[in-house]
Amino acid sequence: MEQILIRNLPDGTKAALRKRAQRSRRSLEAEARDVLTQALSEEPATLVDLLSTEDGSDIDFVPDRLGLSARSAEL
Repeated sequence: MEQILIRNLPDGTKAALRKRAQRSRRSLEAEARDVLTQALSEEPATLVDLLSTEDGSDIDFVPDRLGLSARSAEL
């Protein structure tokens, strides 16, 4: 799991997030995680984004699943 620390939030942001978390019956951290996940789901990460992370080496690339075909080099 990755972690981030967000500094210098605008005034009232943490209080608004805490209130939203209470309405959802979640922790502040769980609510922040959900807000970020939902916001970023509209613009999914590309294969390049995923491979450029430290965890990118753990990604199994299966061309068939993406509707692509693998080509072998002709020598």
